[in-house]
Amino acid sequence: MQINPQAQDKAEGSALGRMSIDKQFHGDLEGTGKGEMLTAGTDTGSAVYVAIERVTGTLQGRSGTFVLVHHGTMTRDAQQLTITVVPDSGTDQLVGLAGTMAINIVDGKHLYDFEYMLAETA
Repeated sequence: MQINPQAQDKAEGSALGRMSIDKQFHGDLEGTGKGEMLTAGTDTGSAVYVAIERVTGTLQGRSGTFVLVHHGTMTRDAQQLTITVVPDSGTDQLVGLAGTMAINIVDGKHLYDFEYMLAETA
């Protein structure tokens, strides 16, 4: 995953940022993700981020695109993260896709657990 800072605004007690996201997925989902992220962090270590990401690829051999919306809140010792497939965002063979994603960070690497439902094919 590559995150490229686009802008940053620091003030006493907090910092705001905007970044572009460029990542690759491997597994049931083979593809790429591109998106934009907004962040805010405090001097005490708490932070929040929101992001919109378009995924292009194949999921169980079905190709198309879909959009994910991210919302994460972190305190010094805990985090709460929600990543959801935007309803009706699936295209081509991914029309009707629904699901959620979890991020597990292991040794600095982001691993994704994608719980999803594909629409029945005719």
